[in-house]
Amino acid sequence: VKIILFSMTLPGIIIFFLPLTNINAAAGYYGSEPADIQFSVALFYAGYVGFYCLERRFFSFLAAKEYFLIFTTLQIVACLICYFTREVYVLFPVRFLQGMLFAGNVNLSLTLIFTRLSSERGREISFSVFFGILICALPFNNLITADLIDSYNFNIVYKTAIFSYLPGLIFLTLAMTNYRPNVRFHLYKLDWQSFAVFSTILVLVGYITIFGQEYYWLEDNRILGSVAMIIVLAGISIFRQNSIKRPYIDLRIFKYRNFKVGLLILFVMYICRFASGITNSYFATELHLDPFYISYINIFNLSGLIIGVIIACCMVLQKKKIQYVWAPGFLMLLLFHALMYYSFDVQANEFNYYIPLFLQGLGVGLIMVPTIIFIISSVPASIGPSAAAIALAIRYFGFCASIALINFFELFEKSRHYNAFQDHVTAIDPFVKDFLHKQTAKLTAKGMLEDQAVKASNKLLVGRLNVQDHVRFAMDYYEMMIWLLAGTLLLILLFPYLNRTALYLKSRRLSPA
Repeated sequence: VKIILFSMTLPGIIIFFLPLTNINAAAGYYGSEPADIQFSVALFYAGYVGFYCLERRFFSFLAAKEYFLIFTTLQIVACLICYFTREVYVLFPVRFLQGMLFAGNVNLSLTLIFTRLSSERGREISFSVFFGILICALPFNNLITADLIDSYNFNIVYKTAIFSYLPGLIFLTLAMTNYRPNVRFHLYKLDWQSFAVFSTILVLVGYITIFGQEYYWLEDNRILGSVAMIIVLAGISIFRQNSIKRPYIDLRIFKYRNFKVGLLILFVMYICRFASGITNSYFATELHLDPFYISYINIFNLSGLIIGVIIACCMVLQKKKIQYVWAPGFLMLLLFHALMYYSFDVQANEFNYYIPLFLQGLGVGLIMVPTIIFIISSVPASIGPSAAAIALAIRYFGFCASIALINFFELFEKSRHYNAFQDHVTAIDPFVKDFLHKQTAKLTAKGMLEDQAVKASNKLLVGRLNVQDHVRFAMDYYEMMIWLLAGTLLLILLFPYLNRTALYLKSRRLSPA
C-alpha cells in the first residue's frame, strides 16, 4: 500500500520541473523565450505553494478514494491539454492548475502513509524518501527525457506523464475502499480570499524575478506595478491573518528564533542549489556537450543526492545535533563551488567535473530533509502545518531568487568583462594580429576568398570573446556563492543555540510541504 501511495506522487514530481529538462527545446516547441519556460515552472510551484493550506479543507470533505480519483483525473486532463497545445498562454494557467492538483495528490498520499506509521522513525524515513525523490527530479528528468526529446517533439513528455498516472489510478479504483482519514467537514467558509491573495503574491514574485532583467527592473511599468501590488497585497494578507479566527497561515510561527534561522538556511541552500544550472549551461555552450551527454554526466550529481539523503536520514534518526548535519552539507557545497571556480575554462575534459557534481548532490542531500524537519520542529505541533507552508514558500522564493540573481549577474558581468576585453583587444595588439592572421590563413587554405576570410576571422574573434565573457561570469558568480556559503558556515558554527531544537516530527497528521 505504501509503495502504491508513493507511486501516485511520482508522475507529479516528474512534471514539476519537466519544462527545464531541455529549456531550448521547450521554448522552440511553444515559440516562446526561455524565460517563459522558466515562468511555467514558477507557476506550477506557485500553485503548489498557494493551494497547500486550502487543500486541507478538500482533504477533510472528500473520502480518500474519490479524492484521488478526482484529482488524478484532473491532472491527466491537464497533461492532455499541455500535450495538445502549442500556445504558451494556454500553458501558463494549466501549469498553475497542475501545481494545485500536485499539492492535493502529495498531501493525501503522504498523510495516508503517515497515519500508517506509528513510529517517529517511520515518519522521518517517509519524509526522506519524499524529499529525496523531489530533489532528484531535475537530474532524473534530464536522464529519462533526453533521448525522448531528441527523437520526438517536446510534448511527448506530457504524453509519457499521462500514461505514468494510469497504473496507480487503476489500482486505486479496484482496491481502495471509501476510507476517511478525518471526520467529514463540509466546504463552507472556505478561505478562498486568503488563497487568492497569497497565490497572486507568489505569481507576481515569479514574474518579477524571471522577467525583471529583461524589462530593466523598475524602469518598466509592468515590474513597478507588480512590486507595488505585492506590497499592497502583503499588507492586506498580514492584516487579514491577524484578524480572522482561523488564519490561513498562523503568523505566530515567526516568534520562534530557530524557525527563522531554519528559513534562512533553507533559502541560502536553494540559491546555491540552482547555481548548478550555470554548470550545465557551461557544458552546453563552452564544452559543446549535447543534452544526452550532459544527462549522463549528471548521474554523478544524482548519486550524490541519493547518498546525501540517506546519510541525512540516518543522522536524524540517531538524534545528531543539527550543526553536525548542516556543517558537512554546506562544506560540500563550498567545495563544489571552489572546485568549479578553478575548473571553468574554454577547453576542458569532462572527467574533471565528476567529483564536483557528486559533492554538490551530496551537500544538497545532506541539508534538505534535516532543515525541513528543523523548521517544523521549531514550532508547537498545533501550528506545524503553517510552518510547513512557509518552508514551502521559502523554497519557492529561493528558486525564483536564484533565477533573478543569475539573470542579473549574467548580463552585468558579461558586459563588464566584454568592455574590459575591448580595452585591451585592439588591431595593433600582437596577440590579436597573430590570431587574425592564423584564422585568415586557415580559412583561405580551405578555399574561402580572402575578403570573406578576414570578415570571418573577426567574427571568430568576437565569438572567442563571448566564450571568455561567459566563463568569467560563471567564475564571478561562483566566487559570490563561495563567500555566501562561508558566511553561512560561520553562522552555523558560532551559534550553539541552534542545537536546542530536537529534530523529530511531532504530528502523525502532518504531511510535508
